[in-house]
Amino acid sequence: MVAEQNRTQLIEVATDLLTTGGPDAVTTRAVATAAGLQPPAIYRLFGDKEGLLDAVAEHAYSSYARGKIVDRGADPLDDFRTGWDLHVGFGLANPSVFTLMADPARAGRSRAALAGRAVLLGRVRRIAAAGRLRVGEQHAADLTHAIGTGTILTLIATPPSRRDLSLADTAYHSVLSAILTDAPVLPDSKATTAAAALRTTLPDLAAFSEAERRLLAEWLERITTGPQPLRAP
Repeated sequence: MVAEQNRTQLIEVATDLLTTGGPDAVTTRAVATAAGLQPPAIYRLFGDKEGLLDAVAEHAYSSYARGKIVDRGADPLDDFRTGWDLHVGFGLANPSVFTLMADPARAGRSRAALAGRAVLLGRVRRIAAAGRLRVGEQHAADLTHAIGTGTILTLIATPPSRRDLSLADTAYHSVLSAILTDAPVLPDSKATTAAAALRTTLPDLAAFSEAERRLLAEWLERITTGPQPLRAP
């Protein structure tokens, strides 16, 4: 119990130091002193400073992901825009924390980061179900994440006096132009859009077995992502 309390306290102190003083302020001595503990406590609980920073990033991801709930009653595009604005707003309000979270090595092993990406994929899936997606769901989610994160890091690196916040709007509309159709899918619309919409209904297709649903999902994914190059034998 004491160890868990100390762990939580060290993470909170490290997060505060990172937020107020940037990465240089997060030293093992500074964190331990602010928490009222000795530096060896950090090594016992986290292994080293990098382990502590991993825990800080995981904590930040968890807190952020809890605020990214999909509003299933809202228009899919309105909900998608809400998610984008939340992402940009969080990054600009917490530049040091966001930069730590954006580290690919940390994000790749963070369960909270994966949960956040799942929320984004859920928002994309609702757009597909409305017949508005013209690329594969995963492609759309990856593109949104890449452009959103890159935009925020660019804004963070720009001095506030020269920061052009309209860049975020331009980036958002670039994402929309890359992933959306001009109108909801109709019977004579492109097969890729129809396939993207149909793919969102697979979990509800009780007439198919699990194996059949997986096979159909693979076929629909091929349609939405385009032909794959043939592998050499």
